[in-house]
Amino acid sequence: MTFTIGIISDTHGLLRPEALRVLAHVDHIIHGGDIGDPEIITALRRIAPVTAIRGNVDTGEWATEFAETEFVRLAGRLFYVLHDLNTQVDPVAQGIDVIVSGHSHVPKMNTVDGLLYVNPGSAGRRRFKLPITLASIEVTPDGLKPIIHDLEVG
Repeated sequence: MTFTIGIISDTHGLLRPEALRVLAHVDHIIHGGDIGDPEIITALRRIAPVTAIRGNVDTGEWATEFAETEFVRLAGRLFYVLHDLNTQVDPVAQGIDVIVSGHSHVPKMNTVDGLLYVNPGSAGRRRFKLPITLASIEVTPDGLKPIIHDLEVG
């Protein structure tokens, strides 16, 4: 059985229709911060349960609902969610399987010593010439299958 996790970050108040299409059939959504508007989380919760953290642009009373970091266990795997990788904990000591971060707007996936790092990039407004992306991870009996989804249209 496959459990699919949608990973989005740095929406900065913009939830693109392309992002909603990619996330439409996921089992859980992780938002890596810089939400920008609480309505983003409301819309994502219409699709699936959401684990979200606040990023450096998430200020104001609404943002206090979100912690700076979160641990969430999904499909038997422990995910650690933080906005900026420079603030992480010791993943080995915590038994973490996947670290999800945002902040840089640069999509990146790599595995270091069996630990999967995922930055889905930015799904919000374009920054510089960086792509507009989000990620997903399929958790299967064979392991983790991470994918970066390019949301560019045209």
